[in-house]
Amino acid sequence: MAADDNASASRYVCALLPVESACRECLKETRMLELGVIADDLTGGAKVASLLESEGVPCPLVTSVDALDRLPADAEAVVVGRKILLLPPDEAAADARRSAEGLLAVGTRRLYYKYSAVFSSTQEGNIGPVSEALMEVSGADHLLFCPAFPSRDATVYQGRLFLGRNMLHESAKSRDPVTPMTNSNLVEWLQAQSRKTVGLLPFRQVRASKAEREAYLREQIDQGIRFFITDALESTDLARIAELAVGMPAVTGADELPVYLSRAWRTQERRCQPPRLLPPAPGLEAVIAGSCSPKTNRQLARFEREHPLFRIDLVEAAREENLLDRIVDWASTRLPQGPIGVSTTGDEDQVRRVQQELGRDGASALADDLLASVAQRLHELGVRKFVVAGGETSGAVVDRLGIDQVRVSGYDELYGGYCHWAVADPVSVVLKAGGAGEEDFFEAALARMRLADTA
Repeated sequence: MAADDNASASRYVCALLPVESACRECLKETRMLELGVIADDLTGGAKVASLLESEGVPCPLVTSVDALDRLPADAEAVVVGRKILLLPPDEAAADARRSAEGLLAVGTRRLYYKYSAVFSSTQEGNIGPVSEALMEVSGADHLLFCPAFPSRDATVYQGRLFLGRNMLHESAKSRDPVTPMTNSNLVEWLQAQSRKTVGLLPFRQVRASKAEREAYLREQIDQGIRFFITDALESTDLARIAELAVGMPAVTGADELPVYLSRAWRTQERRCQPPRLLPPAPGLEAVIAGSCSPKTNRQLARFEREHPLFRIDLVEAAREENLLDRIVDWASTRLPQGPIGVSTTGDEDQVRRVQQELGRDGASALADDLLASVAQRLHELGVRKFVVAGGETSGAVVDRLGIDQVRVSGYDELYGGYCHWAVADPVSVVLKAGGAGEEDFFEAALARMRLADTA
């Protein structure tokens, strides 16, 4: 048998074994992943995978450690999309630790913890606790934190995060119902949730030579600093940071830095762009919305002008035992005529009322559980094309549908959320972060998946 045949056979045998008995050493011999990303929510994970795909880096998205043993043979990177943004800090850190250990076990050169470009977290976590776990597992003696996403006007200067011309605390993010960001000073914000000492890689050092950057970091590390917020105003700054980070066992940041890491580790020419259309998923269509962002509210209003939308009042939902059956009955009579939507989305006043009644965590948990149950029942009715709005909602829906690995399209006007689950009865999903997309996003996402059926 040829060497290539031996490698293929080894991968095949390993894929049939359960995780605890899979031949990890065999996997290491046949693949070395350049980057393993741990994303704190699913929409962010899909976005990173999509951006890497657009760079010509084959990058599947998985939702569990078990799925790492079934990666495509050509995978160069992988994203593990987890629902850890709002977990208690200890649980989030333990979850991330399992993902990191799984990635290292299948042969991953460098780890990347991905969080939002607006640094979504609280003074308890979870960016600090998760990063501490990642540092321990990887053996890193320090970590860089690079939330900047300059192509989307998220920049960091002197440790302060700006969204366009406004500082973070001046933006709508300061009023986020779950993770209000009330301090733009990320050194202070991260220090509040970390046991490690937090410092800064300032703009003047980012723009210095690589040798000067390395010397500055070593000097700061010798003084006890272990976490470094990195300034970045332009994409060229990300390239400089990637030049540093590519040789590190672990790094953290937002969506764009992995693109520059891939350019740092790759020497060959960029591959062809991925297709805009993924394989077909024939079936009915539905929109599931849990995000309460102003943009999602506007997108739902646009969708509702043309399609039926069931708006759930969470206060009433907490008291109504038969609500799920009522939603399913409502949907079953409308789905044959076209797309339908189900939403727990509300404006700021509605969100405030619900949280006063149910508590912040109670409201979020109820919304995610209910929408995941709705998605499961809609799947039973024949829905195979889903658009899901909200990072936490996306994670809940994908988990309830049993989706553990998807192919992701290249990054375009769907903001990296277009995914395909290639099983016997396939499903396509478009996962949307709350603040992403134009007002016709839902219609555009459904149209893209519909087009795949006829391509």
